[in-house]
Amino acid sequence: MAQKRGLTPYTVTRGNEKQKARSKSADGKQAGQSPNLEHKHFFLKRTLFIIAICVGFFVINALAGGYLGFDWVGAVKDIPSGFVWMVTNFVPSIESFEKIEQILKALGKTVLISVAASCVAAVLAYIFAVLGSRSVGIGAPIQLMVRGVATLFRNIPVVAWAFVLLFSFKQSEFTGFLALFLGSFGYLTRCYLENIDEVSGGAVEALQSTGAGYFQVIMKAVVPLSVTGVISWVMYMIETNIRDATLVGILTGTGIGFVFDIYYKSFRYDVAGLIIITIVLAVVVCEAISNYVRRRII
Repeated sequence: MAQKRGLTPYTVTRGNEKQKARSKSADGKQAGQSPNLEHKHFFLKRTLFIIAICVGFFVINALAGGYLGFDWVGAVKDIPSGFVWMVTNFVPSIESFEKIEQILKALGKTVLISVAASCVAAVLAYIFAVLGSRSVGIGAPIQLMVRGVATLFRNIPVVAWAFVLLFSFKQSEFTGFLALFLGSFGYLTRCYLENIDEVSGGAVEALQSTGAGYFQVIMKAVVPLSVTGVISWVMYMIETNIRDATLVGILTGTGIGFVFDIYYKSFRYDVAGLIIITIVLAVVVCEAISNYVRRRII
């Protein structure tokens, strides 16, 4: 009968396969609708959550401003006049360039103090990070002590260090150096701890399984694998210290910060503006050098 109607076993089989394919595609479409709905619900909830955070942020700011009596509208209106005053008064004049030699000398001292504090802190922080590392540390008590000291030093601002040290060492360049050093030491120790634990785990276990000694593990695994991160963090710390050294200099009476404070309080805003420009240029040059070094070592 199938042959009389022009059908063959091959065409019947093909028809059954097409029908099964259609049913499978229909089932696939129905099954694919549920993940799409789940994705839509997920992004909708996420969007609503972000909107709620933004609204809460503005509400908290409005309540805080109302409690303190802060006039947001008046502050926004004063922004244009503030920029006009800053541009008018802080533009360097021809007479201000007569002080350029004094400014450059003070800036050079500030940069050198920042570099010295960062480098000394980097060496000591690396030693402490190795001793406090989870992978190559020398014991749980030492690890806890190192991490506690690093956390404490890191959470104390550089300005607070400058205030504390100012009463002990008076106004001197050594006071500024110590303030930058202690802040850098805490920050770099925490960064080095995470860097060493992240990159040296497998290599340390491999060397220890071969019977390598402690110092062999340090020199063959920890140092080569972490040196890139160490250099990168040191360069970042130098940039940060150059910026912080200006404020520290105002407190300790040294460097470019002290020179800025003198001319600012003397109402020589043109010279103060020139000092700000030189600080910005120094930070930009330091950042460019840092980026170049990072590209070369990575």
